[in-house]
Amino acid sequence: MKNNTLAIIRAGMSTMSKGQRRISEYILQHYEKAAYMTASKLGEAAGVSESTVVRFASELGFEGYPEFLYALRESVRSMLTSMQRVEMTDEMIGGGDVLERTLSADIARIKSTIECNSPESFGAAIDSITSAKNVYVVGARASSMLADTLSHNLNLIFDNVKSVDSSSESSVLEQLLRIGDGDLLIAITFPRYSKRIIKGVSFAKSRGAAILGITDCSSSPIAPSSDYLLYAKSDMASFVDSLVAPLSLINAIIVAISRKRKDELALTFDELEKVWDEFQVYDKENDNA
Repeated sequence: MKNNTLAIIRAGMSTMSKGQRRISEYILQHYEKAAYMTASKLGEAAGVSESTVVRFASELGFEGYPEFLYALRESVRSMLTSMQRVEMTDEMIGGGDVLERTLSADIARIKSTIECNSPESFGAAIDSITSAKNVYVVGARASSMLADTLSHNLNLIFDNVKSVDSSSESSVLEQLLRIGDGDLLIAITFPRYSKRIIKGVSFAKSRGAAILGITDCSSSPIAPSSDYLLYAKSDMASFVDSLVAPLSLINAIIVAISRKRKDELALTFDELEKVWDEFQVYDKENDNA
């Protein structure tokens, strides 16, 4: 996948044919629409044939139009405003059943997430967590929910997990002040990428900490600084991205670590059950309701 498809298009315009320049000009002016068009619709909008659009994608170095379209979407997602996202969602769903199309899209995202992560890269990420001196977990805005879920469950297994408050840039940096060699920062960010997380990753890296990045693709701004990378698909689902696949990935991390630390986890939950019973945390009368 090409990291910046729009830049590739701009750079190649001087050597393009007249028809290819028309496609390029349309894409650069209407990237938010072009990224979700079929080859036929893009050709119609640019005033060229569908075959010209397909050749255009191939001559840019893509294996075909589907690969080009995917790369274009990845390039423009972080550029779309919230209102543009709403408009694009309306166009993608059209008059179809919202429930069926949204859930079907999430199923496809989970399948794609499985394909993006090899057992080796997943295993290395798990080992990095279990062997770290201290584990810091950070995510901003919508991704903070993912970070909270991960840190909450990791805290049930380890006593060296620190959840980083991402309410401000200064807060992130202050809480990472003592991070260093032997520590691990788990940074979670998806489009639109948070500058707080990017700067937090850079800071932690400069202090000698290892980075486990959980993000959407190799062109993510935290990817170059990450020692370990796990990918989850979070394609546009309206004015925000769907977090179903990222949450499934978080669940997989928790399950994998709990299996590795089964004995420690059993002791923790034995103690917790006693505390919950003593302080009546749960309503046992309706447990089986």
